Amino acid sequence: MESETHRNKCAACYRQYNKIEHLVEHMRVSFHSVHEPKCGVCRKHCRSYESLREHLIGPLPKVECARVFSVRGCNLCLKIFDSSSAVRSHRNSCQFSRNTSGLLSRMSRLSLQGSYIDDGRMNGSQVVALSCKMVGGGSDGSLDLCARVCLVGEDENIIFHAYVKPLLPVTNYRYETTGIRPEHLRDAIPIKQVQRRIQDFLCNGEPIWKIRSKGGRARTLVGHGLDHDLECLGLEYPSVLIRDTANYPPLMKTSKLSNSLKYLTQAYLGYDIQNGIQDPYEDCVATMRLYSRMRYPNHPRDYASGSGEGQTRNNYPAWRQRELERMTPESLLELSVSDYYCWCLD
Repeated sequence: MESETHRNKCAACYRQYNKIEHLVEHMRVSFHSVHEPKCGVCRKHCRSYESLREHLIGPLPKVECARVFSVRGCNLCLKIFDSSSAVRSHRNSCQFSRNTSGLLSRMSRLSLQGSYIDDGRMNGSQVVALSCKMVGGGSDGSLDLCARVCLVGEDENIIFHAYVKPLLPVTNYRYETTGIRPEHLRDAIPIKQVQRRIQDFLCNGEPIWKIRSKGGRARTLVGHGLDHDLECLGLEYPSVLIRDTANYPPLMKTSKLSNSLKYLTQAYLGYDIQNGIQDPYEDCVATMRLYSRMRYPNHPRDYASGSGEGQTRNNYPAWRQRELERMTPESLLELSVSDYYCWCLD
């Protein structure tokens, strides 16, 4: 009985089943792949980095894994190293600083009046981060209106920054978090002009209906909660080129619940943001750094299992049930593909 249970053990998450048909059903709906975060000690697959963190340093961690991680693990990227000295040298590159160098970042810190456009960078970076800050409209001030927008390139320098004049009257400037006053919006750029400028920059001369995931001129857009930002800007952009840290499965709290950008920055980059008045430039830099970290994870860049076709391509059809039940757990895992697009394939 013990060997039978062991034979019905998932090769990825190590769940055990009394019957092989239950294991097959588990593989059918779990979408395990090499792209999942993995424990560096026991090699267990986890759905997200939050699950992996719980496995290593949570309230009830796996004892042996927690013991090894406490000595040779990095609490930011969650990787295991050969020695404690290797961890110490690694942390110098893994830990980011809130301070950024360069003239453009210092200009952002001074809360630029009006707008800023770097025409030289407009044609450069193929990946850009977007962040908006909202003021309140409507009778109770609860309607989000975009009043400040920032675009940052991969080098963390500003490409475009502007205060935005909303179409509707502002009834709550939310100064405690936005730092925006009426004088900032008095001569601000009308939102229609901002829409056109950002849309043209993102599409990069390519008609929006022609944009595809690979091989085109359109730029990849990074951000946190981009659906909301784009809606408030009145923009549409193809989902195949959107990289949103709020709904990327490895960075989510649960399959339905997102982590805040503040938490993700503190947990995976090692510094704090959004204390007091929030700077859209700072949010852009944080999302760009998170994207870069997720783009170069510690796993194979396997397109077949990481293209996100798990929900549309059934590798465990009912007509193969008898054949599947004769397979080993390792063979079943080889058939499994991810149900989300892994950013390592960018």
